[in-house]
Amino acid sequence: MARMIGAKAIFVAISALFISSSVAMTAPASPLSMRTGSVTSQPIGHYEFCRSHPSECDTSRRDPGAAKVTTFGWTVVRDINSEINRAISPVTDKDLYGRDEYWSYPEAAGDCEDFVLLKRRKLMEHGFEAADLLITVVRKPDGEGHAVLTVRSTEGDYVLDNLDNDVKLWTETPYRYLKRQASFNPGRWVSIENGDAVMVSSVGK
Repeated sequence: MARMIGAKAIFVAISALFISSSVAMTAPASPLSMRTGSVTSQPIGHYEFCRSHPSECDTSRRDPGAAKVTTFGWTVVRDINSEINRAISPVTDKDLYGRDEYWSYPEAAGDCEDFVLLKRRKLMEHGFEAADLLITVVRKPDGEGHAVLTVRSTEGDYVLDNLDNDVKLWTETPYRYLKRQASFNPGRWVSIENGDAVMVSSVGK
């Protein structure tokens, strides 16, 4: 039986939809998941963010394995993605802070990584594990760097993107995947070995 997650805040009211992670066995990774490699460089913006928000990069957290997300849990994921996309205006760090790279929680405007940070925090408030919410760096078709949030699940890896209100399986996006936070340590980053799989799939269509 897979570990299941949904909305912690209303766990009591809809307990039939969830089971406790403390009594669940870890499910095997889906073939639709990203295949990660060795530890790689941490983005400077994330390094500075960890220094100012040490609890967000708590190395004592452990990886319990990908979770089974309930139907209600996926509704929460989709709602948070679209709500934050509507609430926050996209603005570059240069225009907002006068510097090229600055990661922070946005209030009204922010860069792509700021969208990611806010979505990650909101999902954790609803009971999702940090190990299943991974900041991910990709390259867009035009070559520009971009950040998205990967939700890791037993069904595969899904992407929350400020450029798209739909939550999609990572292989259904147009990006090349470069690296992401390590599930075993939120302060470390790992390479994505099959990051070109999306591009190959797109060419084959």
